[in-house]
Amino acid sequence: MSRIYFSTWRNEFIDNRGKSVEEQTASSFKLPETYEGNRDSKAFIGWDGVALFDADVDVVRLATEYAAQYQLYSEACGRCAPGRWGGRILYDMLDKIARGQGTLADMEHIKEVSKTMMETSKCEIGKTVPVPILDLMQHFQADFLSCIEGQKASKHYDASIDYIAKVTAPCMDACPAHVDIPAYIEGVRDVRFDDSLMATRQTMPLAHTCGRVCPHPCETECRRANIDEPIAIMELKRLGADYETDHGFGFFHPVAQKPKIGKRVAVIGGGPAGLTTAYYLALEGIDVDVYEELPVLGGEVAVGVPQYRMPIEKYNQDIEAVKDLGVNFIVNTKVTADMMRAFEKEYDAIMVATGTRISKQVRCDNEREAIQGYWGAIDFLDKINLYEKYGYTLDEATRKKHNIDNEFVDLRGKTVACVGGGFTSMDVVRCSIRAGAKRVIMLYRRDEATIIKNTTYEEYHEAVEEGVEFIFHSAVAKINDENDVMKSLTIDRYELVPDPNGGRPNLEKVEGGSFDVEVDYLIPAVSQSADLALLPKEWEIEMTSWGTIKTNGKDFMTSRKGIFASGDCEYGPMTIVNAVGQAKRASSVMARYVQNGGEVTLTDSEIMEDHLRKMRVYDKKEKITGWLPGLPRQKSEILGVDERKDNNREVNFGFTQEQALDEANRCMRCYYIAMVAV
Repeated sequence: MSRIYFSTWRNEFIDNRGKSVEEQTASSFKLPETYEGNRDSKAFIGWDGVALFDADVDVVRLATEYAAQYQLYSEACGRCAPGRWGGRILYDMLDKIARGQGTLADMEHIKEVSKTMMETSKCEIGKTVPVPILDLMQHFQADFLSCIEGQKASKHYDASIDYIAKVTAPCMDACPAHVDIPAYIEGVRDVRFDDSLMATRQTMPLAHTCGRVCPHPCETECRRANIDEPIAIMELKRLGADYETDHGFGFFHPVAQKPKIGKRVAVIGGGPAGLTTAYYLALEGIDVDVYEELPVLGGEVAVGVPQYRMPIEKYNQDIEAVKDLGVNFIVNTKVTADMMRAFEKEYDAIMVATGTRISKQVRCDNEREAIQGYWGAIDFLDKINLYEKYGYTLDEATRKKHNIDNEFVDLRGKTVACVGGGFTSMDVVRCSIRAGAKRVIMLYRRDEATIIKNTTYEEYHEAVEEGVEFIFHSAVAKINDENDVMKSLTIDRYELVPDPNGGRPNLEKVEGGSFDVEVDYLIPAVSQSADLALLPKEWEIEMTSWGTIKTNGKDFMTSRKGIFASGDCEYGPMTIVNAVGQAKRASSVMARYVQNGGEVTLTDSEIMEDHLRKMRVYDKKEKITGWLPGLPRQKSEILGVDERKDNNREVNFGFTQEQALDEANRCMRCYYIAMVAV
């Protein structure tokens, strides 16, 4: 049964005071009744109400402590008097009441100031701080009056209670790396691109990269969408990074690097997760060695994501920022089980961040790697991008296996079919267009809306413009070959059939709807798996049913002490920002682990992040007032289709400064404060 004693959270009024267990109402929200482990929460208070889990909560002190957070975090931008002074007045008046020196006039003053803040503050933190305070004053008026009339301190005013607060925003909560998005947008608005970049690098070191190829889940949960269109959050992120690079500045690190502490960590894999781990460990003064199997750094973003989306010279700047902290990189080194055994003795901890670089099969009839024309997506993209970005030519074996006469992937006159529906498959088909293929087909079991959700609207429509044919609700049934040379594919058609019981529609094969299509290449891009042969068998590291390394998803330590995992090899194929988010959390845990004698702990900030994500900070049903609607979202210039489809020039030019300022000014600065009493 829920421990809810009282709640006004998101207009769900629950009052279980004086009720028997059988009569009590439970909340429909995932409120943090348990803070961590065996530690129960006494109360939760935030931007949209308050929830009490314990009848003995001191509501007067709770309101006072919440008002104090407005001062501690100093998130008010200072651009309006209600935001600048209102929070201070609330705290002063509430603390006066809580310590037994308040008056009835103070109660009225609090209500008046709260109303002014809610109506006239320019940012959301000023508008929302009074909300739960007014709720407590309304529904627990007797507690406040008791302090005033008796001129006595509130019941637990001097008690030792932990009040743990966290500043968030809907966009920050949705970002797997919890980047302080309003802060970096504010840096752009103030034309302080250095501040913008440092705000990003607090939790996201790959600003060039995630300013270009992030799927921007933050924009899906941007409150601006409740008025008109979401902020162009991703494109604003790249401005600080481009400013640093284009002007030849040194690196704007978020904090000063700490002195060396004599601890060493090995990171296996030089992709986004590995780079992120190394960056934040190095900032903590920890020596880091990164081992990379490929001859180049950057992982799949370097050799998988095409140059036209992620220019390698920009990504290399993100890598140089990591190198600037003294991280040691060892390339062309495939780590083996024997090496891992040695590493365990040599290093204080190990991070496995090897990614997923084995293409999975489409599982059709006659699917054999021996067929000429069958080419896994990861190897296909490797071969294209190692040439386009680094000048590595095809070796003789690759040219023979895939029937290519040139030293690079040359698809002129060829027909290419790709099976998939995510970023990898989109990279495959758009690279195939640029490699000269006469026809490029994407086969996908689902529909157009799903492929846009899996990637982005821009990515899909740019592919359509470039000539990629999409055949939805389809799947390869059989590969047809002659003497191990691919000739055609037999394609099954599917349709969505309504569930008579009202459930999700079922995808069912259309009888008689199959057809053949002549192709020279089939490139499966349905998913990838991890090569984890480097893990010694005797370590018996626990694995998931998907063949990835199992962790608890919070501290990212494996079942073997001192061995951590993050990124694709821990979860399966994921986006860059997800890998960065995991690695940032893991690096924080690892830093404490090596400094505190092997103890694994989470900070209060990390615990609160997990609670808030479960609760969902964004409310898509929220009716927002007080902001000017209809301000158009800025659209950056992109290369025209005829200018881009036969080359690897970067497609998106990014915002001009004028566009950037206009877009940054659309941000509503939706900071919220959440607090738990433990």
